[in-house]
Amino acid sequence: MAGEMMRTKIGLIAAGMLVAAVASAEVCTTQSQMTATDRDALVAAARSLAAKVQANDVSGLQAATAADYAKDFTGIGPVVGDTAAKVKGGSLTVEQVYLLDATQLKRGADGSLPEAQFFCSLNKSVSEADFLISGLAPGRYGFVIVDVTDTSSPWRMSFLLRQDQGRWTMAGFYPKPLSAAGHDGLWYWTQARTMAAQKERWNAWLYYQQAAGLLTPVNFLQSTHLEKLKAETSAAAPPALSEGVTAEAPLVVKGPNGVEYHFTALGVDDSLAKDKIDITVNLKVDQIGDPVAARKRNTDAMVALLTAYPELRKPFHGVWMVAVVPGLNPFATEQAMSEIH
Repeated sequence: MAGEMMRTKIGLIAAGMLVAAVASAEVCTTQSQMTATDRDALVAAARSLAAKVQANDVSGLQAATAADYAKDFTGIGPVVGDTAAKVKGGSLTVEQVYLLDATQLKRGADGSLPEAQFFCSLNKSVSEADFLISGLAPGRYGFVIVDVTDTSSPWRMSFLLRQDQGRWTMAGFYPKPLSAAGHDGLWYWTQARTMAAQKERWNAWLYYQQAAGLLTPVNFLQSTHLEKLKAETSAAAPPALSEGVTAEAPLVVKGPNGVEYHFTALGVDDSLAKDKIDITVNLKVDQIGDPVAARKRNTDAMVALLTAYPELRKPFHGVWMVAVVPGLNPFATEQAMSEIH
């Protein structure tokens, strides 16, 4: 689970790039519209960076990174090492290339970096891919998605590039798996639709989450298709989840033992690489306590969840229960469905 948590949290070099509203849009050029010179340069730069990741060449990657990001490279080494193990020896295919012109951005009066929004029309159709990036310095950028196949499981490496003195340098690195439990994002999307049609709304909602996780390259990219996925996810959500699940609005379930459990997050996990994905749940507790008692509490919480929503037993391998106390290390346990009773 730790590996999955790392993958889901890596803002990496371009950390802090959050979706936000902006007053005006910058210029986006898709690969079919850009010049061959620009396209070839971006493809070559991304391939070179991807090859360095495959070789676990952290120093080479640092040398190819924009100077203001390269000066603090301590956090990226472990991520590169983890990714290298997944993509070593794989075939690299550049899937998407975008040229993002933010040269007209102006810093705020206080020197703060502006927010940039890029609307990218895909093949002159009604479909769009939109980038919304905060903290972006004025300049010329590129975004390139590189898929890695011919490995035990396919992966995707996305790169935000910045042109410095005519050279494309790395300004952001975002690796993600393309499959979970042997299936890609479109498979989970299709399964979620079937589950929704069969009124298995809890299963559908979680499978939609997995589909989104696999199909969304980075959190600052949105597209027509991803918006459709988001809309379907919202429509399929059980009434208890209509407002989401957060620490402020937990999902409250009473177990067979009469104890109430407050769940503050509900998602999916593939860190065990089983034939089915796991459910992952955050449990709000006042204290972690003795490990034996904490483990039993986690198991009792799993029982409560599955008793309340028995449909969850079928399409998932098991449950990760993560007891959370603010300011302390969480206490996580995992059990297969057959072990939870």
